[in-house]
Amino acid sequence: MRATGKLVFVALLMLGLEGCASRVMDYSLTPMPRERGQTRIEEDTHKPIQCAPYAREHSNIKLYGDAYTWWDKAAGKYPRGSRPESGAIMVLSNYAGDTRGHLAVVRRLIGPREIRVDHANWLNDGSIYVNNPVEDVSSDNDWSVVRVYNLKTGGWGTKLYPVQGFIGSGDGQAAKSDQTADNGGTSMGATVLVSEIN
Repeated sequence: MRATGKLVFVALLMLGLEGCASRVMDYSLTPMPRERGQTRIEEDTHKPIQCAPYAREHSNIKLYGDAYTWWDKAAGKYPRGSRPESGAIMVLSNYAGDTRGHLAVVRRLIGPREIRVDHANWLNDGSIYVNNPVEDVSSDNDWSVVRVYNLKTGGWGTKLYPVQGFIGSGDGQAAKSDQTADNGGTSMGATVLVSEIN
């Protein structure tokens, strides 16, 4: 009887371990796993916040001006690199024309081709997006092209964005802290969209 119980236990253990086999999850075919999160509106009548002031306030990079000017302004002042690093600012170039860019603060690295970012006004709605997934889709795995998970629709966006680089990447600069939507680090009255993605 004891031997049979041990055999059943070993068989169940083997079945459980089979599910742990390493595989790449293709999120374009399957919904992403969810984690706890919330979407919260602090005030309906808010003044939209832009990505540049948000990036400056939530990182150690203190540059001013339009997002598309930050890459050049960082030269000689901050390290610039082609790989994401926690606390660095991802600079999207030619976001919606030559004189439009977008900035996002890298919150954390998930894997070699996925990061989480915090940013404002991503969909031109003045909202703050926290823990937003971003995936490297470049053919050379060099973070030159990304796609962004749409927290409102719950799926990966179809548009691809060229990345100019990462300001603050290369010297271990960290963000002020691991900002969250309810820590008081957001501007009053902004819509905060917190990722429900693992």
